[in-house]
Amino acid sequence: MSRLGKLPIKLPTGVSANLADNFLVVKGPKGEMRVAINPLIEIKIDNNEIQVTPFKKEEKKISAIWGLLWSLTRNAVIGVSEGFSKKLEINGVGYRAAVAGNKLNMNLGFSHPIEFILPVGITASVEGNVITIFGVDKQVVGEVAASIRKIRKPEPYKGKGIKYSDEVIRRKAGKAATKGK
Repeated sequence: MSRLGKLPIKLPTGVSANLADNFLVVKGPKGEMRVAINPLIEIKIDNNEIQVTPFKKEEKKISAIWGLLWSLTRNAVIGVSEGFSKKLEINGVGYRAAVAGNKLNMNLGFSHPIEFILPVGITASVEGNVITIFGVDKQVVGEVAASIRKIRKPEPYKGKGIKYSDEVIRRKAGKAATKGK
């Protein structure tokens, strides 16, 4: 049994949801999202609330799908009303980034600048050494942030590279000078 799946998902003002074919379409001020519905799960929309219920509650697989679909629906509602963002920090001498249209240009200590093309629906902004990735789809925002971080992972000695703003880098001591014999 999914504990969260039993709870109704409240639709904020300005957000509408309807069923079309095998999709739940959620529209809001930030955009529109479509969530594929599994045929084992039933979705009801009443009084600005979305209720997700399975047809059979006993099977473990159905319970897992129930919780997943509830979470995807909730993320779609939050995404079209507020949006999701991830913050990345750039650490290192001479490391910098700039946004030009749908491209993120970065100088990260390589012999050439890196040009990262942002997918449709994702925007980026740079303030100082902080890159903010914003979009309505939580999964795509996370994937883009992970792809940018993968370009230059933080190294453990000086911490140079790209890291999430809430990530803690475990530092290594490096070479220790030997004491006199």
